[in-house]
Amino acid sequence: MPITMLWAVDVYGRVYSLSTAGQRWERADDMLLELKRVTAGKGRCWGVGCDHHIYLNMMPSETSIRYREETYENQRWNPVDGFTDTLLPTDRWPWSDVTGMNPQPLHSFELPSRSWEWEGDWYVDQTCGGEPSQTGGWEYAVDFPANFSPDKKWNSCVRRRRWIRYRRYIAQGTWAKIPLDNPKKPPLPLCDISCGGWEMSDQSGRYPYLWGVSQQGQVWFREGIHPRVPEGSTWEEVEVSKEVAQLSAGPGDLLWALLWDGNLLVRTGLSLDSPTGTSWVEVESPVKEVEALYVAVGVSVVWVVTKDYKVWFRRGVNSHNPCGSGWISIGGEMMMVDVGLNDQVWAVGEDRGLYFRMGVTPSEPSGNGWIPVSGQWGHNKEVLPHRDDCEFSGQLTEASQASVLSCTDSDSELGPVDPQNGTTQTPVLEAEAPSVVPLGGTNTPTPPPETENPPAAPQPDAPKPFIPASDSFINSLVSDRDRTSTPQPSIAEIPREEVKELPSAPVLLTPAEAAEHDVPWMNVDLEGAEAARSTQAAGPLLKGEGSTAATYALGTLESSQAVGEEDGPVWSWISGGGCDVDASSQISWLSPAGPLTNSLSLTPVQSAAWREQPQQQEPKDEISKKPLERSNSVWVRKGTLRWWRDWKPHRWVDVGVALEQSTKSDGRKHSIFFVYYTQYDEKKYLHVFINEVTVLVPVLRDCHYAFAVYTAERTKQRWPLVLAAQSERDMNDWLCLLSDCCCECRGITGPPSRQALWSTTSKGDIMVHDPSFSLETSVHTMACDLMFWRQVPGHLHRVESNSLGLVWGIGWDGTAWVYSGLYGQQPNPGEASQMHQQTDVRSVHVYENQRWNPMTGYTDKGLPTDRPMWSDEGGLRECTKGNTHPPSPLWSWVSEWTMDYNVPGGTDKEGWQYAADFPTTFHGHKTMKDFVRRRRWTRKCKITVRGPWQQVPPICLSDISLMPCLAQSRMEQVPVWALSDKGEVLCRLGVSPQNPAGSSWLHVGTDQPFKSISIGGANQVWAIAKDGAVFYRGSVSPQNPAGECWYHIPSPPRQTLRHLSVGRTSVFAVDENSNLWYRQGLTPSYPQGSAWELISNNVTTVSVGPLDQVWIIADGVPGFPSETPGAVCHRLGLGPMQPKGQSWDYGIGGGWEHISVRGNSAEAPRGPHLPLAGASRSPAPQRSPAQVNGNAVCV
Repeated sequence: MPITMLWAVDVYGRVYSLSTAGQRWERADDMLLELKRVTAGKGRCWGVGCDHHIYLNMMPSETSIRYREETYENQRWNPVDGFTDTLLPTDRWPWSDVTGMNPQPLHSFELPSRSWEWEGDWYVDQTCGGEPSQTGGWEYAVDFPANFSPDKKWNSCVRRRRWIRYRRYIAQGTWAKIPLDNPKKPPLPLCDISCGGWEMSDQSGRYPYLWGVSQQGQVWFREGIHPRVPEGSTWEEVEVSKEVAQLSAGPGDLLWALLWDGNLLVRTGLSLDSPTGTSWVEVESPVKEVEALYVAVGVSVVWVVTKDYKVWFRRGVNSHNPCGSGWISIGGEMMMVDVGLNDQVWAVGEDRGLYFRMGVTPSEPSGNGWIPVSGQWGHNKEVLPHRDDCEFSGQLTEASQASVLSCTDSDSELGPVDPQNGTTQTPVLEAEAPSVVPLGGTNTPTPPPETENPPAAPQPDAPKPFIPASDSFINSLVSDRDRTSTPQPSIAEIPREEVKELPSAPVLLTPAEAAEHDVPWMNVDLEGAEAARSTQAAGPLLKGEGSTAATYALGTLESSQAVGEEDGPVWSWISGGGCDVDASSQISWLSPAGPLTNSLSLTPVQSAAWREQPQQQEPKDEISKKPLERSNSVWVRKGTLRWWRDWKPHRWVDVGVALEQSTKSDGRKHSIFFVYYTQYDEKKYLHVFINEVTVLVPVLRDCHYAFAVYTAERTKQRWPLVLAAQSERDMNDWLCLLSDCCCECRGITGPPSRQALWSTTSKGDIMVHDPSFSLETSVHTMACDLMFWRQVPGHLHRVESNSLGLVWGIGWDGTAWVYSGLYGQQPNPGEASQMHQQTDVRSVHVYENQRWNPMTGYTDKGLPTDRPMWSDEGGLRECTKGNTHPPSPLWSWVSEWTMDYNVPGGTDKEGWQYAADFPTTFHGHKTMKDFVRRRRWTRKCKITVRGPWQQVPPICLSDISLMPCLAQSRMEQVPVWALSDKGEVLCRLGVSPQNPAGSSWLHVGTDQPFKSISIGGANQVWAIAKDGAVFYRGSVSPQNPAGECWYHIPSPPRQTLRHLSVGRTSVFAVDENSNLWYRQGLTPSYPQGSAWELISNNVTTVSVGPLDQVWIIADGVPGFPSETPGAVCHRLGLGPMQPKGQSWDYGIGGGWEHISVRGNSAEAPRGPHLPLAGASRSPAPQRSPAQVNGNAVCV
């Protein structure tokens, strides 16, 4: 790792550097140099002097900085004198630049500053176009301007040659003053500068940019900075509507500015083509009541310190979203912060000590704690002490607001002082507010004997707080040095009753007072530091008196020589922009194993009092095991995916994605998912709040590993966010990560509840929703698009459940599966065995189409308006054997293409079906009016997954139904009815919650094959034969599970039913034309009902629950014709007096295949509101009021 430097400035303007390879702070060689602020970049550091000049320190390197000055000598030929410097009036200058527009005689070149020196004299470039020339460096042309060449021709009337002179930068390793611009008017005196932009996101390795702020609030940009021109050339003003107090530029394309009113500005449009950006966007301070004090930015992070010295982190910051999305409070109290390389964070603490934010990584940009920068000081090898370890650290705290000489004893808060306690270990402080991490343990000196506490009442002559009014170090320094020192008696010589009459000195404000008095953002307190120095001798004496909040005599500095040199600087500024460290760096002065630091949320006086307490709580080896910091944090996962842009031109776009999760100090988490893309060279982004996500579901898109992200709003608009990964593993990783965050935000843990709604998609994925009471309540019903669905591992075609926790499923190949109920439990060593291997096989079809003509008969030459000769079933998309792939990359072919004779409508011996035209109903025999024909080709593919499903051999099933019941019900055996793939009716015996798979199948006799069956409350069994006839099974009971006989039920007029579902007291069925029918007149005495009533159309399947609730899979959503068929819908307005309901509420859609609500017996309370007290009438777990939201959307 290369050696880099950390820069810092103390309150007297002295500049220090600390090398990553060293251990000691080094002061700048120029002892007269006084800087207010510094900003570092790679290989350089800029500073603002107390004289308002800009200074530059270039790091020494093996390669010298050289700049080539060049000018061109131009001549024209004339018949008398030949080539001379006498040119035509319209010609260029005799000495000019390469364009000829600007005169550049040799004597006009001067060194830009004293930091440069000439390496030699002017000489002629003897090459032409990079090739050696024998013409003395002359290039010839017909006229100005033209293409010059070294060859002289008969018509060459003009010539030129280049003169070169080099100058070298000689100020490397020293602080060099940047000269004022001439002749351009220089900017007003600058009060702040920031270096950045050398790692623009478009291209890395660029030279840095320099930004400045004048005392009048103007923003300036330094032009002309180049590797060979490190000083730059001129200043350019950047327009800003408000007065700026401070700004910060990141290594990339981020620039934030702090306004005098405490708000923040963000510069947008920064790029290589537009280094000054395009516009400003205002961002409010983290706390409206407290103004911002400092801002610091990195590559993709923004940190802010407010005037109460609280530290804040900006979420969601990215080059696509420079404004971010929200503020997170971070533990610690700091005077200022700076973001360096690798987004590492440095800070000047409230105690004027230097701190480093440890644990900052790309995945955790907020870090996890503060540690001191413990560099050695002076000529000895002692570590520079932490400011809290000094008797006085430059400010008094709330415990000493009343008087400098009389402080409130903190025994009442921290406990009594044990005078006998010897060398002990400092405990880890557990502050209630977000605080800084204490690290490791250390030995502390033996505390002195305890003495009487000083009075706690405020004194009448208490000093007034000192409020700095200017950031001028010179003014403050001169005022300090001109003041004559007044001899004062030693504190030990002053009687206690006379202590209160000592003259008081100005003191610093506490954070609370600073907020009240509106302290300017650029406060630098020299008097407080001066007072700290004058009390060093008195401090130990006071500690000998045993006071927990010591009394100080505040004097003045007697000399300006080596102020603070004994104990180390009192810091005011730090810059880590040139310090290349990261969370894994092994830096000696950043070792967490150093002295234990006190929480920065505690004041210095409280910290000193705490250190004098008995230290017997924790052994040293246990301290390191404690959590580092109880404060907010941010975790980020970044990656690259492909995004389906669903507007023209529709195509897949490579995008960057980031999942950002913030954790509050109380453990609450909030996550945002970002998608960053570029459109027409403009950086844009999309974001989704994780707590608004309703479903994450894999989808079928162009053989990609794709998944869709739905929110309530995107569900209403039928506009999901579709993303695709490069591999199955990447897709599963992102799905698991996003799903875990969704469940964590909603407080969902463990396996699905017994009341859950189960569903399957057309892709075979299994989705589940844990309902709340508001799902079926008659008033304030939760909108269907607000339902949160999560995925359960496995692959099924259809699924059925009941409220006792039994769940059965059927694969696409007819295999029966039963849910083991173990998914989602706490992991344990045996969990791997709880997930079983599950396979499924399905068929993929393509259709071969032909048209008849009189000359050749049936051929693949169709009319221009016909469908493709190889297509899907609808004929809208061309599908050949060669370009047809399995449904997703998870599937693999297990057979070859074969003709399918098992097609509805029948086929002839060659597999053809005939019709009069496309598209009409096809039949299996040819007639005189049939001019088109088709046949279906099929190929099988297989998928293998792992899930909590156990196979139930050996019969393949086509339909299954479990008897719904209320949650209070207790049944030794649960009736389960099913249909085999051949249409046989089966009854499963021995099914119970303890044995969900049952024991054996019981065959129920029929005279024809069936295609749908359902069992409802009170053992009502209804079924539909393959010819559409409806039957009711009589005399079914627990004692006679198979019943006695079938009763025929008339079908709706001129309709053929294909699917039905039976609830507690109602029966709904779906016909071949997707119409939904309701059976009227069902009574206990006449369970067959009386008549069918049409309810709705556009229905694929229906599920009726134990509370007679009705849910369907709709074929489409009204108003969205391009939506993929299959949407979850809820019937609203159902009740005892309105069993048919009133309207539909459309929910999640686009590829849903089947739904089962037969386990949801979470009966809503009778009243319109949830009961305030008492036990629930349903055993389902109570949901928080936050989950009861939304109104039904009636369509």
